[in-house]
Amino acid sequence: MATTAPVHPVDEVPPVSRLAAFGLQHVLAMYAGAVAVPLIVGGAMKLSPADLAYLITADLLVCGIATLIQCVGFWRFGVRLPIMQGCTFAAVSPMVLIGTTDGGLPAIYGSVIVAGLAIVLLAPVFGRLLRFFPPLVTGTVILIIGVSLLPVAGNWAAGGVGSKDFGEPKNLALAGFVLAVVIGVQRFAPAFLSRVAVLIGIAVGLAVAVPFGFTDFGGVGDADWVGISTPFHFGAPSFHASAIVSMLVVALVTMTETTGDFIAVGEMTDRPVEPRALADGLRADGLSTVLGGVFNTFPYTAFAQNVGLVGMTRVRSRWVVAAAGGMLVVLGLLPKLGAVVAAIPAPVLGGAGLVMFGTVAASGLRTLAEVDFKGNNNLTVVAVSVAIGMLPVGVPGVYGKFPDSFQTVMNSGISAGCLTAIALNLLFNHLPGRASSAEAGVEPAPEAAPSGA
Repeated sequence: MATTAPVHPVDEVPPVSRLAAFGLQHVLAMYAGAVAVPLIVGGAMKLSPADLAYLITADLLVCGIATLIQCVGFWRFGVRLPIMQGCTFAAVSPMVLIGTTDGGLPAIYGSVIVAGLAIVLLAPVFGRLLRFFPPLVTGTVILIIGVSLLPVAGNWAAGGVGSKDFGEPKNLALAGFVLAVVIGVQRFAPAFLSRVAVLIGIAVGLAVAVPFGFTDFGGVGDADWVGISTPFHFGAPSFHASAIVSMLVVALVTMTETTGDFIAVGEMTDRPVEPRALADGLRADGLSTVLGGVFNTFPYTAFAQNVGLVGMTRVRSRWVVAAAGGMLVVLGLLPKLGAVVAAIPAPVLGGAGLVMFGTVAASGLRTLAEVDFKGNNNLTVVAVSVAIGMLPVGVPGVYGKFPDSFQTVMNSGISAGCLTAIALNLLFNHLPGRASSAEAGVEPAPEAAPSGA
């Protein structure tokens, strides 16, 4: 009898009930971040509430489509790993500048379409750069991803940036309660429930938040039942050279960030990312970005928020995240359902985020444990890369006097730290020098007997 080859955990399809629960957990983990970019850009451009709502539903729709392309894949598009897609924050500042001074939304969408096409064309080039991402670099980048996201969770826990009651003890108490529920479920609940600990924590936190007045469901009644995003709703795209150049810089930043996220998920799922898979994933990013420009939204990238959820739950199936993508498509077509999810208080998300983002950082430390730090400069590579990566996180205005192109790259702690780690690894471990390591992250071979030379 022929034996059936074992299915890798990434390709397993869980039962429908678990698929739905795990997928919903991913949606809740990324929802606040997903809608933040259209809210920030639309708010800066002083769009009407109706136009803001349109941007959000368009964003959710394309988020879902982009996630499906990335997880399920077709031909040479999609990394086929549990990767959630969302609008990149690296593009916020350039898009606000373009939208307010250089042609409005049509100019933004023109530059986004060009950037997406550029990512598709450059994807094979990035695919050949994997040799510059040994465990020394990948572990450092994963650590930076996790630590740089912790302020996001902290802001949620305090009530959300800009909220009137930011930092109130009641907000932090609610976040702490959710954190305690997540930890308690992980420690004491059966195996299946421990894997949906974040979902349970959010559900219990929401149940507690309602009677204490944390929630506002007023937007649910005002939302439409059905809403479909049509191409070029805000007008035909326009193409301005300055806008395109700034968005091409963003494209390089997002490709670097996405590479780090792919490698992190590959480590967590025991399916290391090969050069071809990396190129396919980046190509999917480019296609999703083009779709964003066509369907009235913005550039897309792998969402680091959900990387932590994969590591924490140890649910490695890409079909779980594909189910989450399907849910986002539904939310994008049914604004009223999206409004219900949007009503979840920020402190509830903050309590869950502290666990998820901390898990990403811990995963980076686990990868760095494979690296040899004796008799080489690997510790310097990690130290300086983490310092450079954390600089814009700890001091947000540190590069405020620099040109916009420089800020686009360096204001992202993830891209700044990643580029630093790559450069220092090349300097210390690849270029000939006084005491370069044989290979970063690999134990040195036994020394040969002295030749006498």
